[in-house]
Amino acid sequence: MTAACATGPQKPPPPRALLTDAQFKDVRATILDNNTGMEPEMAGRLLIEALKFVVSAARFPSVRIAPTREVDEGWHALILHTHLYTTLCSRLGRTVHHYPERLDASRHDPDVLTRTVALIEQAGYTPDAELWVGPDSSLVTVAANCSHTPVPGGCGPINPGNCATHGGGE
Repeated sequence: MTAACATGPQKPPPPRALLTDAQFKDVRATILDNNTGMEPEMAGRLLIEALKFVVSAARFPSVRIAPTREVDEGWHALILHTHLYTTLCSRLGRTVHHYPERLDASRHDPDVLTRTVALIEQAGYTPDAELWVGPDSSLVTVAANCSHTPVPGGCGPINPGNCATHGGGE
């Protein structure tokens, strides 16, 4: 009798397993510090979705995706813990850079959101549907004040372009 070989894509680690308990609590505390009145459970949900997003972005670096403002709040908190974030990205095989844009409702592209959710599913995760909605259906108010919806020839978290909207240099 021979052993069966595993086929198909590897299932990613559960997002919660990407951080130790202490790391998770520290990053969640950063979310709570930046969002007065937010419940710890909600901050944890934002962090879990940010982890799913970062894993998906690292696995599929050529696909233009973007987080919602809510998920971006969790991503911001991860990035603020620079050593933790650098170590996480190293384990994922690439750094997922953050290219913010100033908020502009005219740039909202629901196809980017649909593509992002599909990519998270393709990575092996189940998105928290309440946190992956358009800006008119937000479940919670967050401090994150930037957008990542790429416009044709514009910028996004994975494929930065000629970004004139984020207040950067020339």
